[in-house]
Order: sequence, then structure tokens, then C-alpha cells
Amino acid sequence: MKLYYGPGACSLGIHVILEEIGKPYETKAINLREGEQNTPEYKAINPKSKVPALALDDGKILTEWPAIAGYLAATNPEAKLVPEDKLEWARSTEIIAYINSQMHGQGFTRIFRPERFSPNPEEKDAVRAEGKRLFAEGFAIMDKALGDKDYLLGHYSIADAALFYVSFWAEGRKTLDLPPRIAAHYARMQARPAVQRAMAAEGLS
Repeated sequence: MKLYYGPGACSLGIHVILEEIGKPYETKAINLREGEQNTPEYKAINPKSKVPALALDDGKILTEWPAIAGYLAATNPEAKLVPEDKLEWARSTEIIAYINSQMHGQGFTRIFRPERFSPNPEEKDAVRAEGKRLFAEGFAIMDKALGDKDYLLGHYSIADAALFYVSFWAEGRKTLDLPPRIAAHYARMQARPAVQRAMAAEGLS
């Protein structure tokens, strides 16, 4: 397998999952700041011009965070990255969908890409403020879902890798302060060897 990622992007969560699985894989960093995701070479891999993308051993390409995470969990059951209970499996999917679509797509993107929501430069501050509100709202919802558990479902799962990457955006990039229980989850994730290896590979501290 080969992971196409942007250092510190949402693909960090997939990088963590691959490290948790522990099977051999390759990586290719895509320079998002320089627009490498828009080059013909990368668009031949992922025409959506996004990361992550995962090339499978047979050459097929998977895109979109939930699809890649779900595939990796399903094809590596020994790693126990999704629950066997069907309702808990659905809860994992529910959490990941919310993090990817709402916290990432609607919240964080407004903060760092306000021009995607308004072409008027005078509205950028208002767009960013709304993004920060949505991002914070998402963490409040995740804080309630986490409760007093170590991990979102009571045990480690791909949902925690999703929460980790948005927590990294909040804490690591000083976007906003994490609620105490989410901050404890973030610290718990940082202590996992798989997370440490993924972050080191991406040059993150």
C-alpha cells in the first residue's frame, strides 16, 4: 500500500491507523501549500485534488477519509479498530462522519480557507469567526460523547484517529483551547507509539 498525505493534514489520522495496523506501507508527501494536489500527476491519482489517497497493492485507489479508515479496519480485523457490535460500529461511523463533514468541512475550513465561503475580503473575519464557533461546538459534542472514557467507544478505534487529527489542528496549531476531557484524550493519543511514529514521519512535534 502507499499513502499519499499532506504533513499535518487530515491524512495524519490515516497515517496513525496504518501505524496501528503495523503492516508494511509506503508514503508520498504531497505539498499542499505549493499546490501539488492540483498537478496533473496527482490528479491522475486523485482527481478530487485532496488527501488522503491510498493506493492498494493491486493498484486500485481509495479516497475519502471514512472510506480509507473503514477499509483498513475491515481488512485488518486482528487490529480491532472497529467494534464487532453493530450498533457500536454504527456509532464509530457516526462520529467519523460528523468530524469529517462538520468539524473539518464546515468549521476548520472556514477558519483557514474563508475564501471558499465568501469571495468578499470584508467578510473573511466573520467567516473565520463562524468557523471557530462550529469547530468549538464540535469539540463540545465530542467531549460529551467521550465522557469519562479513555476512548470514544470505550476502547481504541478509528474514531479516535479522527478526533486526534482535529485535536491536533486545535492544539498543535493553537486554533482554540480543547475541553479538558478532549485535551486528556489528545495527550493519551500522543502517548501511543503509533501516533508518535506517524507524527515523526511527517515532521510534526
